[in-house]
Amino acid sequence: MALVRGALALLMSIALMMELIHAAVYKVGDSAGWTTIGNIDYKKWSATKTFQVDDMILFEYNAQFHNVMRVTHAMYKACNTSAPLATYTTGNDSITIKTRGHHFFFCGVPGHCQAGQKVDINVLQSNEIAPTPSVSSSVLSPPVPSAKVPGPAPSNAVPLKSPFGSIGLATAVLATFLINFA
Repeated sequence: MALVRGALALLMSIALMMELIHAAVYKVGDSAGWTTIGNIDYKKWSATKTFQVDDMILFEYNAQFHNVMRVTHAMYKACNTSAPLATYTTGNDSITIKTRGHHFFFCGVPGHCQAGQKVDINVLQSNEIAPTPSVSSSVLSPPVPSAKVPGPAPSNAVPLKSPFGSIGLATAVLATFLINFA
């Protein structure tokens, strides 16, 4: 009986690890983080990523000068800080995305959202293709030397995917049931 419980516990651990591997972690702004320094283009940053349900979005910033607010689309467009859905203030905030669609965030410090410290995390349906970002010549700004402003990295996320998908979770639930009732 002890051998069966040990084997089931090992099986459950493996299944849970497979589910954890399924998600990616994205640091907003890559090496620059969540800031107003350096004119980071968070719209461009998010357009280079393919977000999925259960991915973790990491906001790293100096909590003395910034925060993160999760808001509605209308609030995002207007930089309206009056009634955020959630506010994060630790300087190292991890947010797991649980639904498809747009997830809007900005810094609630006065003037920061207006200065571009805002990001739209769009989790596509599994059969959708991410749109290719286009840049209009009317919105181009003069080039900035790369020594002063680091460009966004393609991605620092490690999107390892489990080949077993939801089977891992089902196996974990079954193993837990068998351990408790065997």
